[in-house]
Amino acid sequence: MALLGFLVFGLIVGLLARLIMPGRQPMGILGTMLLGVVGSFLGGLVGNLLFGGGSWDHPSSAGWIGSILGSLVLLALLGRTRRRGVLG
Repeated sequence: MALLGFLVFGLIVGLLARLIMPGRQPMGILGTMLLGVVGSFLGGLVGNLLFGGGSWDHPSSAGWIGSILGSLVLLALLGRTRRRGVLG
């Protein structure tokens, strides 16, 4: 049940990041969900490195703001590599 909740959280975070980021992001619902999940992990990792918190054995979640910021960074990196022709 926790996995399903995390996937729904990832979908919502991915949708919010795509709404905030200007421009077109060609990806489907699974890509959006993956964007939110990986962005959440990235936001939690950076938050733990900058502000302390959870250990590597038990990392804490990033929360809404950290997850959205992580997703925005990831979305910007993906958009940059797509424009260069690396991924498509």
